[in-house]
Amino acid sequence: MASNRDTYKYHLKDGNKILHTGITNDLQRRESEHQQNYGNKVHIKQVGNRTTREAGFQWEEEQRKNGKPVGP
Repeated sequence: MASNRDTYKYHLKDGNKILHTGITNDLQRRESEHQQNYGNKVHIKQVGNRTTREAGFQWEEEQRKNGKPVGP
């Protein structure tokens, strides 16, 4: 299993409201994808530093347990 720190953790926000919590390896592409669904007002806020994919999935699960909106 690769241990490359190539994964970004992020919150998709509309103003101060978190609409989605997720991970990606390309923040700009992911923001564009979200804007197609939520409109151009939404933006991505990076959370912390880049991490491994495995650690990113663990972070998503923690976010889900804490009641944050997490995608499928």
